[in-house]
Amino acid sequence: MRAELGALLVTALAVAGCSTAAPATPPPTVTSSSTPAAAAGPQPLPTAAEVRPVHLRIPAIAIDAPALVPLGLGPDHQLEAPAKFEDVGWYADGPVPGDPGPAVIAAHVDSRAGPAPFFRLRELKGGDEVFVTRSDGQETRFVVDRVQRYPKNAFPTDAVYGPAPGSALRLITCGGSFDAAKRSYRDNIVVYASTRWG
Repeated sequence: MRAELGALLVTALAVAGCSTAAPATPPPTVTSSSTPAAAAGPQPLPTAAEVRPVHLRIPAIAIDAPALVPLGLGPDHQLEAPAKFEDVGWYADGPVPGDPGPAVIAAHVDSRAGPAPFFRLRELKGGDEVFVTRSDGQETRFVVDRVQRYPKNAFPTDAVYGPAPGSALRLITCGGSFDAAKRSYRDNIVVYASTRWG
C-alpha cells in the first residue's frame, strides 16, 4: 500500500510549487461550471452540481480570498497546483466545503516575487476559525483541529482525502526547507479543520 500511495505523489513544480497526493480513485465529480448570467426576476438556487466555494477567510492569518479556482487531477492522478501563485484553489472533484466529507483547498506558499496566499498557513493553531462561503450563499465555519507537516515522499493521502465525519476541510501548501536543485519545498503543510467544535 505504501508503494502505491508513493506512486501518486506529485513531482516538483515550479519555484515554490506545492505538490500533494490525490486519491487513486477520485470521489464523485462535483462540477464547477459557472451559473448562467442573471436574468430579471427571482433565480433558482444553484443545483448541487453547480455549487462551489467562492470566498475563503481566515482571520487569524489575515487571509481574505474573494475567489477560488477549481483544481483537478493531472495525468498521473495528482492534484494540480493553482496556475498562478496568487490564486487559491479547491479540489473540484471532491466535496464542496460545507458538504459531508473532506473538502480540499490548496495554494502556494511563496514565489520569487514574495509571499503567496498560504505563506502564513503554518502559523494556524487549534481553535482558529476558517470561513468558506459558497455560491449558494451558505457560509460554513470550520475550526482548526491540528496543523501537520509531512515530507512530500510520505504524504498522508488517506488522512487527507479519506472519509471524515461530518463536514471537514483540508488546507494544503508547501513547507519545510527549500530544495534548490528541485526548485521545490521538501514538505507539505496540512491544516485539518472541521465543523464539530461548539
